[in-house]
Amino acid sequence: MTDKISIIGAGNVGVSCAQRIVEKGYADVVLSDIREGLPQGKALDILESAPVIGFDSQIIGTNSYKDTANSDLVIITAGIPRPPGITSREDMLIGNIKIFNEVIPNVVKYSPDCIIIVCTNPTEPLTHLALYVSKFSRNRIIGLSGVTDSARLRYFIAAELNVSVQDISACVLGQHGKAIVVVPRLTTVNGIPITQILSPETIDRLIQHTIDGGWEINRLIGENVWSVYTPSAALLQMAEAIILNKKKILPCAAYLQGEYGIENTVIGVPVKLGRNGIEQVVELELTAEEKAALASSARVVQEIVATMNLS
Repeated sequence: MTDKISIIGAGNVGVSCAQRIVEKGYADVVLSDIREGLPQGKALDILESAPVIGFDSQIIGTNSYKDTANSDLVIITAGIPRPPGITSREDMLIGNIKIFNEVIPNVVKYSPDCIIIVCTNPTEPLTHLALYVSKFSRNRIIGLSGVTDSARLRYFIAAELNVSVQDISACVLGQHGKAIVVVPRLTTVNGIPITQILSPETIDRLIQHTIDGGWEINRLIGENVWSVYTPSAALLQMAEAIILNKKKILPCAAYLQGEYGIENTVIGVPVKLGRNGIEQVVELELTAEEKAALASSARVVQEIVATMNLS
């Protein structure tokens, strides 16, 4: 039986993610959006490319949650457009809370056994909200965070050193935002820590470039266009790990219950992803300084969540 993945939100990231998934050919896709005609048109456009690309997976566009019924995986990219002049992802929280309070109950109603990946910003608070509203176990609610950030950092390191991106492994923890935590001693080039290859000043510059990655894209393109291809590729990697039961260790936003000394907080940490969602939270041996940085990042998220008045 073919797996079914539903994507809620037919904006640029949602459509790019849908295209990547159907071209891989391991799941049928439902692309859902409140805008009439948009998901249908996008789905048809992707389908008409099938003879050229050579995939047989199906994709439909819809405005009804009924068509998402019995999904194995639901990816949420829906959210308010980022208004000009915002300075952080948290500026979109209030508007996106309203959207999630409509989306999550419908996802649960029609796909009560699914796993949910949250892409919408701010990721950690909205992943927390999805967990709270859905009442799912914590392994079934995952936020996109570190896969995107680590991809950016890996690219910047590879470009700096003029080596293959495939040789780079990045250790990125914490909030998907300004409170990101990069562990340079665990970030390597073919097994060699970057601390042995790059100066502290260069490492700091590349980390800041990673933090600013999405904003830089917006500044270059303008017109309220934000990063599309990196997050959609990251969503594909997470979906593959789940649908194909790869047991792949990826940095994701997960609800912690004591791991890393952090309680009741969604924060980016390495997890093992498989058919059951988060199958293990991987606890790295961090130094006291690294633990403090992660705890500080978690407090940033906790303060945001506290404003949401979840009981």
